[in-house]
Amino acid sequence: MSSERRRLTSATELRALSHPTRLTLLDLLHQEGPLTATQAGELIGESPASASFHLRTLARYGFVEEAEGGRGRQRPWRAVVETQQIHDEELGAEAKLAADGFLELLRERDAARLRAWGTTRSRYPAEWRSAANEMRLVLHLTAAELTALTAAIEAAIASYTAREFAGERPDGAVPVSIGLHAVPMRPPAERS
Repeated sequence: MSSERRRLTSATELRALSHPTRLTLLDLLHQEGPLTATQAGELIGESPASASFHLRTLARYGFVEEAEGGRGRQRPWRAVVETQQIHDEELGAEAKLAADGFLELLRERDAARLRAWGTTRSRYPAEWRSAANEMRLVLHLTAAELTALTAAIEAAIASYTAREFAGERPDGAVPVSIGLHAVPMRPPAERS
């Protein structure tokens, strides 16, 4: 497992991630740990053959790997834990299109998670309903201030991400979706 930042620049690796089934499998392995294609397929409603195909595709690009303790059809897969980054300025035209598709899929997944929380929150114990948080702010920042704010947030969650990379989860921990969308709300004025 790596705590390195992986820069996604290849159109093929971005397209590999942009398939909804593959992204679902990757999320599942991050949440549940190693699973066989049969186990993963059952959990997401896919056939073992389909899950196996998508897991092998993710493995080809280094997003998952075989875990110890199995052979053949019973081999488990695990997610490669890493931080991934996309920088527009590093992308060619084809990779930019693939990145746009991947990022849109991530946004759709984030929205679906929030909708699911909204419809199921009453079933959670009070401590989880109280701990959960949705925050929306409008701040007026310079680009430098936004960069500093993002760095401060990353620093604040560093100990939590470090234990994910180390595979250390405390008893009672459950997967929690945390997203930050810090983007300008209006385009800059056109220069004449």
